[in-house]
Amino acid sequence: MSDRIEKLKAFLKDAPADCFLNHALALEYVKAGDEENAKDHFDLNLVNDPGYVATYYHLAKLLERVGQREQAIKIYESGMVQAKAAKDMHSYSELQSAYEDLVY
Repeated sequence: MSDRIEKLKAFLKDAPADCFLNHALALEYVKAGDEENAKDHFDLNLVNDPGYVATYYHLAKLLERVGQREQAIKIYESGMVQAKAAKDMHSYSELQSAYEDLVY
């Protein structure tokens, strides 16, 4: 897994704002149990492109795991807004389901 992390970091040197690469790196950090670095890369995506819908679900799930329930709720809500704006009803449905599981 470390090899994939290193490769993604190398790609990001040339394109530090690339949401796909940051998202992929964040997911590798999640797999490695490095929630802090994962969160940093998910957060970077929200700054660079709030419309990158894939980030919201995974970031909120991470926040749930580390006990930041209220922040996870906010991320799910923001993600639903972005998914709806992008007319991405599949992502909207996934976000809504995870949100309802957490809230209700």
